[in-house]
Amino acid sequence: MKDKDINITNKIRDKGLKLTTQRMIILEAVYDLGNHPTTDEVVRYVRTKNPAISQGTIYKTLEIFVKNKIISKVEKAGGVFRYDGVTQMHHHLFEEESERIDDYYNEELNDLLIDFFDKNKIPGFQVHHIKLNIKGEFKN
Repeated sequence: MKDKDINITNKIRDKGLKLTTQRMIILEAVYDLGNHPTTDEVVRYVRTKNPAISQGTIYKTLEIFVKNKIISKVEKAGGVFRYDGVTQMHHHLFEEESERIDDYYNEELNDLLIDFFDKNKIPGFQVHHIKLNIKGEFKN
């Protein structure tokens, strides 16, 4: 078994989920596609590996993974959802004129945000996770 397969297997099992071939292929798709794939991109990838997996199974499995915090869901303008396999704290850089989303890691920013919300509690609300969506354009 390859290291990637072991990692996928562990992520599913560690959440107490039943390990199935379908779940492994769907999680592999999110990781292999990278750059926050859409549901349609995941479906196309999965169908190259196993054409028998239904679209409904793929949709339900992605939601199970989101619910169990194996992946997260990123909403783009217009209600298009993308999936993110990175579970460590990070933020997103959205280019407004394209489909590009890049991960942005900055420990200083993370500490600043955590400290801010620790000091400035929101009445009646418990903060569980902080993720900034930073919109702009990439200059190459």
